[in-house]
Amino acid sequence: MSRNRSSQISSSALIMAEEAVSQAVQLGLKATAVGDSASTEALSRLNRAANELRNQDTARLLARAIAAMQNRDFAKGEKLALKALERDGMLGVAWHVLGIAREKNGDFAGSMKCYEAALKLLPNHGAVAGDLGRLASRLDMPELAAKFFVHYLNARPGDLEGTNNLACALRDLNRCEEAVEVLRPAIQENPEQPLLWNTLGTVMCSLGDGVTAVTFFDETLRLAPTFGRGYHNRAYAKLDLGDVEGALIDCDAAIAANDSPEELATMSFARSTILLALGRVAEGWKAYEARLDPALIEAPRFSFEAPRWTPDQPLAGKHLMVCAEQGLGDEVMFANLVPDVLTALGPDGHMTLAVERRLVPLFERSFPQITVIKHKTVSYEGRVYRGAPDIEDWSGIDLWAPMASLLEVFRPTVESFPAKDRYLTADPERVAHWRKVLEGAPKGPKVGLLWKSLKLNGERARQFSPFRLWEPVLKTPGVSFINLQYGDCAEEIALAKSEFGVEIWQPPGIDLKQDLDDVAALSCALDLVAGFSNATINLAGACGAPIWLLTGAAAWTRLGTDAYPWYPQARCFTSPDYQDWGPVMEEAATALVELASARG
Repeated sequence: MSRNRSSQISSSALIMAEEAVSQAVQLGLKATAVGDSASTEALSRLNRAANELRNQDTARLLARAIAAMQNRDFAKGEKLALKALERDGMLGVAWHVLGIAREKNGDFAGSMKCYEAALKLLPNHGAVAGDLGRLASRLDMPELAAKFFVHYLNARPGDLEGTNNLACALRDLNRCEEAVEVLRPAIQENPEQPLLWNTLGTVMCSLGDGVTAVTFFDETLRLAPTFGRGYHNRAYAKLDLGDVEGALIDCDAAIAANDSPEELATMSFARSTILLALGRVAEGWKAYEARLDPALIEAPRFSFEAPRWTPDQPLAGKHLMVCAEQGLGDEVMFANLVPDVLTALGPDGHMTLAVERRLVPLFERSFPQITVIKHKTVSYEGRVYRGAPDIEDWSGIDLWAPMASLLEVFRPTVESFPAKDRYLTADPERVAHWRKVLEGAPKGPKVGLLWKSLKLNGERARQFSPFRLWEPVLKTPGVSFINLQYGDCAEEIALAKSEFGVEIWQPPGIDLKQDLDDVAALSCALDLVAGFSNATINLAGACGAPIWLLTGAAAWTRLGTDAYPWYPQARCFTSPDYQDWGPVMEEAATALVELASARG
């Protein structure tokens, strides 16, 4: 059985895995699916199944494959499992062994194919479902993971590992109440299990209840004082409550208690954002390099044929290729430093800048002296790769740098952020066009509204207020609200009209997700853009539009200030925790009344 033949197995799960491309490395809660497909118990179980095979030659091949994996030689295990499948391609246990080997070798897409083949062929396939669920969870496919974990629990009712894993998947799907109901009976029967308390704490974090989450993490650490994930998660909850100093103490404890390269990288990245939230900016940017640690699955691998720039290297006279990174909003926000980098390159230097394709026209207009190209990001075998296919000849490029790595040199303090009203330039003709179009909207100051992000998983959703809490803002008399929210928002717009009696006016002839250059122009035609931090509000701020930002108590992008250094014109409305956005909305509503009054 060849590797090519195994790759012919089709599944919607595999397609999802290959198409899923991470946009940003996130801080992340540490309560994920637990268990190890190559644990001593798992491999012993497979060995027993292999010994029951009728064909003794095939059984010996599989036994050797399993023995190799017991010695952590997964490459050899893969070769031997393939030989067994060449003898019998319908052998479920061989597909399972091959799936484990490929997973451990980092071939996540190939592993999923093998697991799915095993799932179809094995009569007792609960263990395979568990392995599939963990892999789907690792590949950020919680809906698929939840289905496999339900399958696993059907085969092993009451299993604590399966219970924990299903709760994690439900949490990541924003089905937190269901996750609580899964965990509750398990904790009642097993109150001494720190893993379950830890996962319950992460569910509370996702619900925005940081106080209760801290209580559950306290119990986790009482039961397991050296449990690194518990310290990490308690740091996360403390950040939600604005206790940044306490979060740093817990994060350091998490790092000291851990030896997993992946978890250490995640926690080190978390520590960098905590330092930034404390205003320890230079130290924070240096630590921020952890976002690119190869141990992080979601960290991008860059495919560039030039030496990577380091902070000690001068830039004068160089041709520097800069690649934007993280999510779309981060690409825009980090571009704050581009004018200063151009100054450092000097008249004899040059910059090539790779950005997300939808941003190319905006950046070309803003920086005509720069060669602006699109980057391309693909996911392959569970890893994310970013390249610049438009560059065919690298011989003239001296150095390249991930955009955020330049912050250590060009934004070492809050004071180093320029007090300029903009660094990106919206199309003036389109700004004039939108001002004319907006005359057709209801009378009053034109306020663009943003209330969510396109991706709202269990961790990120809590950073956004429930739409109903916008009611006092939306009922501000004399204000004309303009929809800037990309994605599916018909339900919220209908709710505003039916229950609040407020029309959120839809600008005609624009795709708010794809037409980013026009979105920038529309933002600049408005009197104000208000909402949570997402790609659009970053575009508005970078182009100089007045913005109001609703943020959490310890949002690291404020860099320890009450303002938003990236956009000096921004006004921040900060919630003390994520559980109650009500007071913040009332504060914003009062400010909006004042704005409307001032505009007559």
